Amino acid sequence: MTLADFLGRIAADDALAADFAAICDTGGRLQGTPSAERGFALMEERLSAFGTVWKEPVPYAGWRCHEARLTDVATGRELDCTPLLGAAGTPVDGLLLDTLDCGRGAPGDFSGAAGRAVLARHEYPFSAQTIHRRVKLAAAQEAGAAAFLIVQPEAGVGPVSGSSGRAGGQGIPALGISAEAGALLAEGRRVRLTLLGSDHAATTPTLVLTMPGRGNDYVVVSAHLDGHPLGESAIDNATGLAAALCLARAVRPVAAQCERGLMVCIFGAEEWALAGSKAWLDGKTMAEKRRMALNINLDSIAGSPNLTVLTSGFARLGPFLTDAAKKAGRSLRTHRPLMRNSDHANFADHQIRAARLIAGFNEPDSALRLLLTGADRRDLVPMRQLQDATMTAGALVWEAMTASEDAIARLYSAM
Repeated sequence: MTLADFLGRIAADDALAADFAAICDTGGRLQGTPSAERGFALMEERLSAFGTVWKEPVPYAGWRCHEARLTDVATGRELDCTPLLGAAGTPVDGLLLDTLDCGRGAPGDFSGAAGRAVLARHEYPFSAQTIHRRVKLAAAQEAGAAAFLIVQPEAGVGPVSGSSGRAGGQGIPALGISAEAGALLAEGRRVRLTLLGSDHAATTPTLVLTMPGRGNDYVVVSAHLDGHPLGESAIDNATGLAAALCLARAVRPVAAQCERGLMVCIFGAEEWALAGSKAWLDGKTMAEKRRMALNINLDSIAGSPNLTVLTSGFARLGPFLTDAAKKAGRSLRTHRPLMRNSDHANFADHQIRAARLIAGFNEPDSALRLLLTGADRRDLVPMRQLQDATMTAGALVWEAMTASEDAIARLYSAM
């Protein structure tokens, strides 16, 4: 089979749209909820059409929210908010705190934060200049803040979600709030903040499907299933899940003819500071990891027509993947520095050559600005964009599966 034949199979795959819709139908897929259970059951069923699916549970620091409220004391108004996953709790009666607007929330912006509920602005997450939410939260905590409020910048969207990264350790209460709530509290107000949650030991499934090739190693296509409760987690990451299913369908009849096989990994607890894939990879033997020639991580691959591969600091990986896209007549941008914003980062930590395919990098006006909010729903994803992104992903997977041993070896050689 040629590259053109392989991409033709993807182009003709009518199931891509149906898979995407079915995944969105399961809901936001917050880890530890029935929505996530429905999502894993759906993915296991669909992957089982291509071979045996192994369920490999891994531990993560679970957490359940029982109550999250933010009240403006002067008016009694309840403000739109959502807890950051795993955040530290408050006393049952909450905390009475004065607010302090700390602007962007860069590490040097929290002067005077001690004992207050500090506000920091949520940033477009897919930019080389982004300061990650957890960096801001850590800086606020170090400055003595009593609570952390991250503000969604766009009006009419509601609060922004995300992970606290606490993982059962020390922390401070942390909420995402709407632009409207942020505008009010930026004036300097007294609030009552109540966040009641409970930590517990938990596990998340990892779904693994292998299709052997002629050799002993594999190209790993990964995508995370878990999301947030505010929308359908459509861009992030029903797009990557649907594409992974499409690629598995296309590869199944030809895997045995390729230099290396395909391994599909569906991870959970990605939104919990990448905990699921980290635990899974940490549990693998050196021999098992050596058989993983390359990881192509599909996460938020629509929402913009422009695609970028984040190549995790590996110098030779960018040219390898852009050349693969070029052979298919497709344009692909690259960003070389390691960004710890999806499961590829854990593969990279184990020195497995790894890249994340993503739409909208450095495009703050794209639909990806609405990730982590209730607006992340299927209507943000034009099906043509998802089809094109899946075709590009297919070109990368085909190149990685059919490349010579020398070509793969060069990815691991020093410059």
